[in-house]
Amino acid sequence: MIKEKYESWLNCPAMPAELLDLLRDMDESSMRECFYRNLAFGTGGLRGVLGAGTNRMNLFTVMKATRGLGAYLLETFDRPSCAVSYDSRIHSKDFAELTAAVLADMGISVWLYPALMPTPMLSFAVRRLSASAGVMVTASHNPARFNGYKVYGADGCQITLEAAEKIQKSIDSQLDLSDTLPSFSGYLSSGKIRYITDETVEDYYRAVLSLRVKESSCPLHVVYTPLNGAGNVPVREILRRLGNICVDLVSEQELPDGHFPTCPYPNPEIREAMELAIRKTLETGADLCFATDPDCDRMGAGVRTGSDVTLISGNDMGILMLDYLCRNRRNDTALPPVVVKTIVTTEMAAALCREYGLELRNVLTGFKYIGEQIGLLETAGQRDRYLFGFEESYGYLSGTDVRDKDAVNAVLLLCDMAADLKEQGKTLLDRLQELRKEYGIYVQRLLTYEYEGEQGALLMNRIMSELRAPLDSFADPRFKNASRIDYLNDDTGLPKSDVLSFELSPSDKVIVRPSGTEPKLKAYLFTNAASENAAEHNLDLLQEMIDRIADTKKRTAD
Repeated sequence: MIKEKYESWLNCPAMPAELLDLLRDMDESSMRECFYRNLAFGTGGLRGVLGAGTNRMNLFTVMKATRGLGAYLLETFDRPSCAVSYDSRIHSKDFAELTAAVLADMGISVWLYPALMPTPMLSFAVRRLSASAGVMVTASHNPARFNGYKVYGADGCQITLEAAEKIQKSIDSQLDLSDTLPSFSGYLSSGKIRYITDETVEDYYRAVLSLRVKESSCPLHVVYTPLNGAGNVPVREILRRLGNICVDLVSEQELPDGHFPTCPYPNPEIREAMELAIRKTLETGADLCFATDPDCDRMGAGVRTGSDVTLISGNDMGILMLDYLCRNRRNDTALPPVVVKTIVTTEMAAALCREYGLELRNVLTGFKYIGEQIGLLETAGQRDRYLFGFEESYGYLSGTDVRDKDAVNAVLLLCDMAADLKEQGKTLLDRLQELRKEYGIYVQRLLTYEYEGEQGALLMNRIMSELRAPLDSFADPRFKNASRIDYLNDDTGLPKSDVLSFELSPSDKVIVRPSGTEPKLKAYLFTNAASENAAEHNLDLLQEMIDRIADTKKRTAD
């Protein structure tokens, strides 16, 4: 079967020369990895390694997914339409133009940004243009060898499980290959594909600027890096309009470049991605530095502390932003304002919400569930109640015009907050310490275990199955006395999801789940303690326990 698929690709008349060269160079092992399955489509769309084959991101897998999306739109809407955007990754523009052409070929109206634009601007465009759907070509913060394809619904959120299953069914009914690729230039000339105008871009900027809760004239010196991604233009434009920000750019990472030459893993969650920004911050004496990932939906930041820069975790940044919004919000809603976080995000949010009289809603991992809560408030005529949503993986949103995490929005909050604190003679770190003294020290650690290929997928499934065994069968006594929530099989009031949560003590918790977009198992460790040293010690003990469970050296996948 694998050999047959390989031969059909090798002999396809429409196969580009680049993919043909990759096919001809494959050994048997590579062939199996590239063809043993079709690249899976889910609520996160597609994501995979660039290359030839059914299990790789390429023109044919993108075309097949787009035909599935188009069939779903034609079945669901009377006059379907779609907005499309792309980031700086290798072949992102090619995949975006092919997506637009395939949809136009199916009779669906298409709007396309004429240049790379961030994920939040795609979500905004879907809503502003009243499109039936949106497609963002990106692999977010993955290494350069990846690309992906996110699909959005008419509400501006990533698609629901029901929609993903219908699209997958349409994808499965198609042949793998096509003899021809539709002409983007032809459909653009005919008007069936239209470029998104500057008016929509300006509307987005105005929407972001409307989210300011307290303006400050205090000068703030920052270093910014877009990590060679899509954030360069919109982030700098917002900073320019704030008026009090002096910006130094990391020139090596300023312009779009899908190879990410100075940052192989363009993820602002890790220090390696921030190294050039940190260096420039120390050289220039800037107050702080920050980075946005390639599709500009995540933001990571650090504060200069003498001769070093201290990076702020996603959890701590979310808490700082929530505190800033609470201290400066207008009390003009009859019902309590709503804060939304994911189940793997810090429990310190609960303490702040109790203090400020806010309603806290916990949702599954994935910002689409935060966007969904905004939609529910909107349906109930209570959209103004939404205050803030955040997740530990550096995603934040304080407005409702976008229904996904928005790093441009986050940059605005960060700079206004930092300038406000600077005016008081404080830094973000000073305020964080004040909050810890008031509410306690909540810390968290993310562990990631990679399981590549077919055998890796089997091993991940096996580990999750073992974690669902009776608690009294666990070797570790801490598990024997734990309480467990199985989000796949228990009635949690949330959508079914392959996630397990173990409360080991009143202060210690572990959540385990497979990644929805990468061949990885993720474990989230939570604790709170009286001191930072005690909290870190607790995390070390939790990590030793989880490392033993996820140890692949002594395991084999049957």
